[in-house]
Amino acid sequence: MAEERIALGTARARWVLAATALGSGMAFLDGTVVNVALPAMGEDLGADMAGLQWIVNGYMLMLASLILLSGSLGDRLGRRRMYVIGVAWFAVASVICTIAPNLEVMIAGRVLQGIGGALLTPGSLAILQTTFAPGDRGKAVGTWSGLTSVAAAIGPFVGGTLVDSGSWRLIFLINAPIALLTILVTLKHVPETRDETMAGKLDLGGACLATIGLAGFTFGLIQAGESGFGNAPVIASLVVGLIAFGVFVEVERRSSHPMLPPGIFANRRFTGANLVTVVVYGALGTATFLVVVYFQTALGYAAIWAGASLLPMTALMFFLSGWAGGLAEKIGARIPMTVGPLLMAGGFLLMLRISPGAQYVTDVLPAVVVLGLGLVATVAPLTATVLSSVEDHHAGIASGVNNAIARSAQLMAVAAIPMAAGITGESYRDPVAFSNSFHRALIISAVLAAAGAVIAWTTLGDGTRRRTVQVLHHRHCALDAPPYREVAR
Repeated sequence: MAEERIALGTARARWVLAATALGSGMAFLDGTVVNVALPAMGEDLGADMAGLQWIVNGYMLMLASLILLSGSLGDRLGRRRMYVIGVAWFAVASVICTIAPNLEVMIAGRVLQGIGGALLTPGSLAILQTTFAPGDRGKAVGTWSGLTSVAAAIGPFVGGTLVDSGSWRLIFLINAPIALLTILVTLKHVPETRDETMAGKLDLGGACLATIGLAGFTFGLIQAGESGFGNAPVIASLVVGLIAFGVFVEVERRSSHPMLPPGIFANRRFTGANLVTVVVYGALGTATFLVVVYFQTALGYAAIWAGASLLPMTALMFFLSGWAGGLAEKIGARIPMTVGPLLMAGGFLLMLRISPGAQYVTDVLPAVVVLGLGLVATVAPLTATVLSSVEDHHAGIASGVNNAIARSAQLMAVAAIPMAAGITGESYRDPVAFSNSFHRALIISAVLAAAGAVIAWTTLGDGTRRRTVQVLHHRHCALDAPPYREVAR
């Protein structure tokens, strides 16, 4: 609606930016502080490694399953409406996490948080895209990225401070006032928009099948770490997951309104870039999940310093991702996306030097810097390749698919790699046992990252560069932030 278009620099524009940044920043902040608080939560709730995995994966399961569907809901029912519902849902779920008396209630709260996150995550950028004047959208999203990156940067300090000086429950409680402020600002200052041309039914069947498939594999892999693959519940859950995914593929192939259009994978570069996403984000998700826990239990770091230990990686992403995107425009994405995963693999291998008694500056920081440089070289070119591999009218679908694939990869890796490395039961509380298993997990992550380099080299060609030059404004301040694309005009 033309009358709703807002010019950057006006009072209303500032309110819209504040509303979208507050909600998204809340979700990004929550994701950061939860990892920092895992050891304290595990001790208080009596959680073993499987419990910690579910605290992380309960959220990721719903986010990965529903993020594509939620974007369609916003287009049809109103983007502001779904954003407000998502923020409110996230806040209520956060309160449940705050008062959780046991692990089961905590996991249930995290699952509900994931639903809220799936509703609000696509909404923030969709609101900016549809309410700002075309010439101001790039700058508006740049401002949004800068504001939300602050949440990613301060998360370790906020979470660590609350855990060290108060209680891990405070990391969820702080979401309530942020959500209330977000809702009030959104309802007062953000115009409602929807896509009046949207037709066809919502793919509810596809969303349900995706959730069942991911849940089946997640439960099976986590439980296998505790009881082995010969256990009947493990076998049953894996079979259910496999069947659900098989039916999902068939449903999407036959549907006239698929949540995940199979034809989009006919493009070799799009498929290749998403395969790189699977292995790279799988490796990264597992490493970041384990590193913060390892630093507290094996190295004796306070929560605040364990969280802050990875901050150089965030800083490198913030300052250099634009440069990496520009380089990919000039030379193509094939070389950066080959070198980047190799650097990531090198960072994981450098972390093998981190053992009880290790020094941060000499043992930890070099590995974090190399890993951060690998991410810089990988993420912006990867997103640009995903978006430039499809026609313009499929850019939104391509972005959503890649985001869902990244979350699904992290979900599966966090479920599977600790089991493969032998991090099960209470072993994460034993510094010596955890150190040996942690190093095995790093080797697995390094192999996955290196596989990403091989995939990139073999699937991406000169065509990547020819179309990537049309992609502007590479902004990647937080790994969980959805990518944005503005086509050259």
